[in-house]
Amino acid sequence: MDTNTAELTVGVDIGGTKIAAGVVDAHGQILAHAYRATDPHDPRQIEGAVAETVEELRSQYPQVDAVGVAAAGFVGSDRTTMLFAPNIAWRNHPLGSILTDRIGLPVVIENDANAAAWAEYRFGQGRGADSMVMLTLGTGLGGAIISNGQLIRGSFGAAAELGHMTIVPDGHFCGCGQEGCWEAYASGTALAKLARSVAVADPDGAQAMLAAAGGDQIVGAHVTAAARQGDPLALSLLTRFGHYLGVGIATLTAVVDPAVVVVGGGIAAVAGDLILPSARTSFLNNLSGRGFRGEPRIVTADLGNDAGIIGAADSARVPARTTERVLEGAAR
Repeated sequence: MDTNTAELTVGVDIGGTKIAAGVVDAHGQILAHAYRATDPHDPRQIEGAVAETVEELRSQYPQVDAVGVAAAGFVGSDRTTMLFAPNIAWRNHPLGSILTDRIGLPVVIENDANAAAWAEYRFGQGRGADSMVMLTLGTGLGGAIISNGQLIRGSFGAAAELGHMTIVPDGHFCGCGQEGCWEAYASGTALAKLARSVAVADPDGAQAMLAAAGGDQIVGAHVTAAARQGDPLALSLLTRFGHYLGVGIATLTAVVDPAVVVVGGGIAAVAGDLILPSARTSFLNNLSGRGFRGEPRIVTADLGNDAGIIGAADSARVPARTTERVLEGAAR
């Protein structure tokens, strides 16, 4: 059998305004893509768009035998129920069953950070490691933990909300309602807030960032642009970002003891080289038992925007094989 068409699954990554899907082989290679615009206020439209992309891809690769869907939010331990989604009105919603009925294939639902982490673990920077932590740096700070080859989902499917560990007691307010969360110090939102406050306090010192913004509100991309021009203030903000990133990684290492920490997401893609040096320094300065324990590698992700598709597709493989064995057993 052609290895490029063996064990094909579809991975679907549901974003805020679009879905991206792909046919993925057993080696983590995407053979075909499909996209649809979506309305986050219309869950039924999203479900229809998922079904349409899968059908489009199956018309090219009829060998597809399962579908994995990556979505932001809490996924039930049954891996078919969306317990909660922050941007879509899914509450205890049987998404997997609905899609299975529409598509006619086994469907597995996975948290989007878990899916990206699984892709990096199987085919990217975590390949060959037994345990790995992944951090996704974007508007917020997401994460996933893999230990002894298994994703840690927790008893109720809500594990590894790493951005909401407290790293600064009584610190900045977080969007979750708590104070001092990691996300409030190491995320795109946190970086933008800090840059804006600095620009108000010292507009002369912030000229490079203000110029990059061109009259708009400063966001993380403007900080990075100024830093790449050598602006000392922008560089200091990214160093501070890296400091807090390293503090959190040290805390996680004390709990999980991973072999590798993979840092992904949009911020890592555009500014990882500016952030990770200070993150590594801060990590070592805050690591408990340093010198008497192994230290994980801290690296940027390999798979970029395709990680969610690849991880979701690969997550669907084992359930697909299990379903086939059950059906075969029943037939006997």
